[in-house]
This record gives sequence, C-alpha cells and structure tokens, in this order.
Amino acid sequence: MDSNECVALTGEQIAFFRKQTLVKALWMELQGMKRRGRSVYSIVKEEFGLKGSRQSVHDQLERIVQEEKNAGKTITLKETK
Repeated sequence: MDSNECVALTGEQIAFFRKQTLVKALWMELQGMKRRGRSVYSIVKEEFGLKGSRQSVHDQLERIVQEEKNAGKTITLKETK
C-alpha cells in the first residue's frame, strides 16, 4: 500500500476491529499495563456479559473474535487508487 492511499472500515468491520483491539488491550492489562479511567476488563465484562478472572475473560473474548473470523467476518483491506 502506498503512503497516499487510505483504508476505510465500514459497518460490521468497525465492530470486529474494536473487538480485536479490546482483546489486545486486555492482554496488555494482563501483562501489567495500566490506563486511566475504567479498565478494559470492566468494559469487556459489561459490554459482552462475560464473567470470571481477567485471564478467563480474555480467553472468552478471544474465542468470540476467533469464531467471527471463522464465520468470515474478517477485515479485508482493499487497495483503492
């Protein structure tokens, strides 16, 4: 991809990308990284209704993302010129 090109996410892609981002952010919390405001753990538990420890919530969310990938709801980047 050229530096003059851009990628736009639309529709379901945005929600899927956000879930992937939450998985990575939760993993960083597991590694000890802190953030201001609410923890990613509490956000994920509230939004997805998951229960358990940080590790188990991470694993559950990762499973949800993997199931969506397997169902074909992945982000496909298309080059536009």
